[in-house]
Amino acid sequence: MAERERAVPVSLPSLTGLRWTAALMVFLYHVHIVEYFGGRAQDAITFAFGAGNSGVSFFFVLSGFVLAWSSATAPTGRRILTFYRRRFARVYPLHLVTAGFALVMAVVFAPDTEQGLRPLAANLALVQSWVLEIPYFQGLNPVSWSLACEAFFYLCFPLLLWPLRRLGPRSAWVVAGLALATVVAIPTVWDLGGVPDGTVWARDFFPLVRLPEFVLGIAVAELVRSGRWCGPGLTASLALAMGGYFLNYQADYAFRSVACTVVGFTCLIAAAAQADLKGEPSPWRGRLSVKLGEVSFAFYMVHILVIRTGEHLFGGHPKLPLWDGGLLVLAAAFSVSLALAWALHTWVEVPGRRLLLRRWRGTSAASRPAP
Repeated sequence: MAERERAVPVSLPSLTGLRWTAALMVFLYHVHIVEYFGGRAQDAITFAFGAGNSGVSFFFVLSGFVLAWSSATAPTGRRILTFYRRRFARVYPLHLVTAGFALVMAVVFAPDTEQGLRPLAANLALVQSWVLEIPYFQGLNPVSWSLACEAFFYLCFPLLLWPLRRLGPRSAWVVAGLALATVVAIPTVWDLGGVPDGTVWARDFFPLVRLPEFVLGIAVAELVRSGRWCGPGLTASLALAMGGYFLNYQADYAFRSVACTVVGFTCLIAAAAQADLKGEPSPWRGRLSVKLGEVSFAFYMVHILVIRTGEHLFGGHPKLPLWDGGLLVLAAAFSVSLALAWALHTWVEVPGRRLLLRRWRGTSAASRPAP
């Protein structure tokens, strides 16, 4: 497939399965943050999952890859509006419902805390990550900050893909290299400039800072599509991703969110896609993996609300012994999160998307003049 481009996108089920792995990483990272465990068990959780927030970086690269792969042609004209409508229908119903859950939790658990209208409006408009103040980018459902980044990525996507397709597949190598260099340069500048960790943490939520990861995913998808990708295979890519992951928590703070893992994650995404294209074995292509991947967005959106509810019930960080309540609480949080995710996926995410797209199609058809 050296020079051959794929006019019709091919399904890549392994990438759906990988979405679940990334969502689980973020879940376990938040278990580490809330400190369900105490003592040596917490130390082990910190070592294993203290870098789990890098799963969001995986989502950003994967998002760029999947959108570019599924776009047979770059969106132009009316297709841009159609693209935006589909993206809105894909994420907003679930965001709206989980934001409602979070608002109810805030009223029930902290009735004396004043709920700012501006942070609420910013959250509902998916622009909260543009304001580097905690009540904004960590307000309501904290994980929804990444949706504000994704909304910005979606807005930029047609402007990014169109020139890349026009310039040809060779230009994708240049774009991928520039995106990767930017991902590494940002924390390097912060580290050399002595930027405080708290400031670095806040800037990690800023959409412009995270855009290079999305661009990298687009460029790599174009390389895979044109047959010019020559990265490592699935096994080597997995080893590279795991090596970067465990290096992550040992690195200086500025490099933890993205820089240590981005190469391994990108290679893993490309290798999994190629494994599907070639029919090679993949651990993420099984029926269970794909099904979990389908509910991963709902799981990602609801899990922190479940974890925070448990934290409130315990009156703070539980810090339980591993065999004396810790594992039981972890299993309960995971089970409730997964059950709610399945329900939200089945009764909110999928029907909400269909309803919105059906309304838009009906409106579009009604607005056209009769023949």
